[in-house]
Amino acid sequence: MLRKARRALTPCEQREAAHGLYRQLAQHPLFRRARHISLYLPTDGEIDPRLLLRAAQRRGKITYLPVLSAWPRTKMVFQRIRPGEKFRPNRFRIPEPRFNTARQRKVWALDLVFLPLVGFDDAGGRLGMGGGFYDRSLAYLARRKTWRKPTLLGLAHECQKVDRLNQASWDVPLQGTVTDKKWYFAR
Repeated sequence: MLRKARRALTPCEQREAAHGLYRQLAQHPLFRRARHISLYLPTDGEIDPRLLLRAAQRRGKITYLPVLSAWPRTKMVFQRIRPGEKFRPNRFRIPEPRFNTARQRKVWALDLVFLPLVGFDDAGGRLGMGGGFYDRSLAYLARRKTWRKPTLLGLAHECQKVDRLNQASWDVPLQGTVTDKKWYFAR
């Protein structure tokens, strides 16, 4: 139902949402101070962060995209990208850069990670696409009492908000979610 809602948005509504998301984040201190930022390329109606990606690159920030490993197939890494770089579809048909270990960075060394999602609540709950790639990549956070990096922010359309999501023990909570309309900091 949530995926259907975001897919139902017209191209015009998607563009407006991308601009609204940009307005919410581009001048925010979290974005302005971050030097190493991971984003994603939208698919399946996800809110589009490419305006933020271009802004980050113009400001000299180092940008990364998630890249799926060929082996093990459940692993995801974060790889530096450059303006104008060409991408190819991965096994889920999501565009990503060609796998290059020399351009990868450990997730704990990133400042800010923007995560796509299917649904979210205002307690930091995130419903992803079901592959668990982000949760596995961020599992180390469960072993830390406190963490400073990276800041984890979900990006979503306002129609993806729900009252409460049931979270499994392996689900990594978000510090907040940003929509094209407002911020939801985890309570």
